[in-house]
Amino acid sequence: MTFNAAVAQEMSYGEAEYLNSCAVCHGVDGKGDGPLRDLLIKRPADLTHLAERNGGTFPYSRVFATIDGRYAIPSHGNREMPVWGYQFLEDDAKTYGPTGGEVVTTERIHNLAGYIETLQH
Repeated sequence: MTFNAAVAQEMSYGEAEYLNSCAVCHGVDGKGDGPLRDLLIKRPADLTHLAERNGGTFPYSRVFATIDGRYAIPSHGNREMPVWGYQFLEDDAKTYGPTGGEVVTTERIHNLAGYIETLQH
């Protein structure tokens, strides 16, 4: 087993998904300092203080809904962040069918939200 394979085995699905889908904007450590941050109109959120800004409780449902994005209220303004619910579902439905794809997409978003919870200070 190579070192990379050993590291990959220890990485959670949420962390792997985060590094693949989110770190480019939010940064590896979730501080909003990813390499694409300066190309965005609004700086990506610092994800490490979400619980602190929510009275000490991690706002899991809000984080899940923000990542998913399919149920956002348009009157709250445009979002630069991708609507991951649609993006994940497109690929997941090709592999698992519409119903299975929805289950896999929901699980991917739960894994991401759970990983972001681990980034809290």
